[in-house]
Amino acid sequence: MKTTVVTVQWEDGIHLRRAGNIAQLAARFRSSILCRLEGKVADARSIISVLILCAGLGATLEIEASGPDEREAIQAIDAFFSSSDDSSTQIDRS
Repeated sequence: MKTTVVTVQWEDGIHLRRAGNIAQLAARFRSSILCRLEGKVADARSIISVLILCAGLGATLEIEASGPDEREAIQAIDAFFSSSDDSSTQIDRS
């Protein structure tokens, strides 16, 4: 089992499209990936489960991966949350 802690750095938090991106990313791995926030636990492969966390800007999530490719899964999730360039989900506000 591998764990990491990530912080939501997007102004609008984890909305539907981001939850979908997280679920798609998690589905690439055979490992089970869980997200924890303030006592709530979400299966990263489930869009609804991730949305129910209601993770807004600055929320700190504990990510846990368990399985044959857990190291790679944790690295990928870390990279997703570290990327400030979330161009696939940003809304042009001009």
